[in-house]
Amino acid sequence: MDERSALRLLASDLPDAGDDAAVVDGLVVTTDMLHESTDFPAGTTRYTAGWRAVAASLSDVAAMGAQATAAVAAYGAPTLEESELRDFVRGARDVCESVDARYVGGDLDTHGEFTTATTALGETDAPVTRSGATPGDAVCVTGVLGRSAAALRAFESGDVETGNDLFRFPPRVAAGVAVRPHATAMMDSSDGLARSLHQLSEASDCGFAFEWDALPVHDAVADYARDAADEREMAAFFGEDFELVFTVPEDGLGAVRDAVSVPVSVLGRVTETDVVADGDAVPDEGYTHADD
Repeated sequence: MDERSALRLLASDLPDAGDDAAVVDGLVVTTDMLHESTDFPAGTTRYTAGWRAVAASLSDVAAMGAQATAAVAAYGAPTLEESELRDFVRGARDVCESVDARYVGGDLDTHGEFTTATTALGETDAPVTRSGATPGDAVCVTGVLGRSAAALRAFESGDVETGNDLFRFPPRVAAGVAVRPHATAMMDSSDGLARSLHQLSEASDCGFAFEWDALPVHDAVADYARDAADEREMAAFFGEDFELVFTVPEDGLGAVRDAVSVPVSVLGRVTETDVVADGDAVPDEGYTHADD
């Protein structure tokens, strides 16, 4: 059973789950677990691991349109080495400071492989969920896509410096807060753009139509993509980019661009049904935990 199947199984028992984070009386809370064997390629520094692990949870807070306030992490490894611990905490602290949040500690234990579970907190009285997209809305994405796919290729090629640099993505907390008053639905692209659109489609009971040429692709993708088809795969299906995918009424686009300090690309429009690009069906493919 993969992660999505498990979540569907538990949905009736967990009515507050289903979005990027849970919201309880204005408190936003989310948690993630990452493992060395599946999430940190050989060459990933502990500083990068600390940044990326906490950033993944901060991204969930951003997707709710919330201001991040704090994060904690549980850290497990075969041995507890001073330099690795200090580097991990430094990465976690630095990424929190980059979004005006605080890293306030966590838990330590020995474990068979390096594993970390992170929790981030935020605040908002008006969260943006995945379920409000309306036909006619524009569908948009912040930043660029394919960053993590390029990072993995860099690690595989032995260029660990580039891999680590690309792996330390900026959580879009400020963008999420700025988009919140205008967005009708929002989530992050941790599972890939294509899968994110399918998840928004399911939650909002709608469809999407977009153009492949509208995708904003990270410059590093061209350095590692084998051909145009591979570039599309890296940008749309690989996932782990942690950009914000959101919908907004057409007449709100100008206000969004004025409010957000990072690039915002309009991919297409919300439709009644199906997810299509250039008129062809887009498969529901992307990153899935425990996908076997």
